[in-house]
Amino acid sequence: MWPRAGRGRAIAAILTAALAWGTASAAVAAPEAATNAAPDTMILNVSTEVLEALRSDKAIQAGDFDRVQKLVNERILPHVDFDKMTRLAVGRAWRGATTEQRRTLTEQFRMLLMRTYSGALSKVTDHKVRLRPSPGQDSADDVVVRTQIVPSQGDPIGLDYRLEKTADGWKIYDLNILGVWLVQNYKSEFGETISQSGVDGLIKVLTDKNQKLASSAKSS
Repeated sequence: MWPRAGRGRAIAAILTAALAWGTASAAVAAPEAATNAAPDTMILNVSTEVLEALRSDKAIQAGDFDRVQKLVNERILPHVDFDKMTRLAVGRAWRGATTEQRRTLTEQFRMLLMRTYSGALSKVTDHKVRLRPSPGQDSADDVVVRTQIVPSQGDPIGLDYRLEKTADGWKIYDLNILGVWLVQNYKSEFGETISQSGVDGLIKVLTDKNQKLASSAKSS
């Protein structure tokens, strides 16, 4: 199901670069520095660290999901607000969800994104990121960092990050991929399921999807 077939293939390709955040020019920063950095600097600093990890980890290159999960948890997750991302994707139904339902939704949504796109991480090699001019609609605590993903061959592709300033630094909570915001893309799909089966129905669909993806990975 999510994302729709044609869009899904495009999103998968760009999310590969999104998760890798590859750039050859930024200096590697310590986690504390990345947390306190300006949003565009943070994107560039973290991207170098992640790309170097991808290049040096043979297990990730072989498609080892556990290694991908470890990389995401250690290098990417600290800079992403999955709670907010999930809340926005679920929409109005989030307000009526229990604490346990919210926890499970966030966990399953994060796992879905990781399992859907982890295989593509092994294909990341020499991608780079270039910053593009800001759209000029930023506020003091909510900004859009616009980038281009530049492969060694082929045309660059636009990828934008939406970040919010928190007590723990800037956190990513949405991505604009090929002109489509990731949260909005999932929100329309989640809404259809919720209207038919409620929040528990959405949890079941996400859980089933993750189990199928896990089974497929083990059998491949």
